[in-house]
Amino acid sequence: MKGQLYKLLKSKALSEREEAITTLRLMGEYPAGIGDHSTEDFYNNVEEALIKLVDADDKLDALEKYKSELFSPR
Repeated sequence: MKGQLYKLLKSKALSEREEAITTLRLMGEYPAGIGDHSTEDFYNNVEEALIKLVDADDKLDALEKYKSELFSPR
């Protein structure tokens, strides 16, 4: 069960990281795609994506750091 929990958490963090990277790439390459949004909306969306990216990387780092302590069979 511990191994399954680890895989679940890691998969979720990887998915969040990919979503954030995709958002940042789209916003950087196709800023006109935001349509009727203001410049402030654009900056807020980019900031949210960056925060999501940092959070995902932090989760992945923590999972790796505590993998043996939390997810190894005893």
